[in-house]
Amino acid sequence: MDIRQLTPAYAVSPQIDPEDLAALAQAGFTTIIDNRPCSEIPPSHQADAMQIAADAAGLTFVVLPATHATLTPDLASQQKQACMQSDGPVLAYCASGTRCTIIWAMMQAGVMGTDDIIQTAADHGYDLRAMRGQLDVPTNG
Repeated sequence: MDIRQLTPAYAVSPQIDPEDLAALAQAGFTTIIDNRPCSEIPPSHQADAMQIAADAAGLTFVVLPATHATLTPDLASQQKQACMQSDGPVLAYCASGTRCTIIWAMMQAGVMGTDDIIQTAADHGYDLRAMRGQLDVPTNG
């Protein structure tokens, strides 16, 4: 697994395997968010299979597939809600972790400064400079 801890409460990862879920629970994660559409992956890694493995590991499993069409503020709001409802650290995954990081950045717009969002993503291998216009809103604290 290639877990990239963006904040103490939120990490991202490329595609994980069902067998990884027990180790993620042991690592302290309590919620797993699947941002990968099932159409991109084989049945062994689709949401139903991952849900079964997450249940066996005692993890909350949330399915919020991110595509070009669904990568919107509404999706970011849904992801933020899932994070707020989690009773511990969250791991979100997709093909490379990029979509999960973009969603995180959208969740932080207006909360963190744009430079801090872009730098945090860059520190973990994700270049979000092209999103500056979307992220550049006044901060609320």
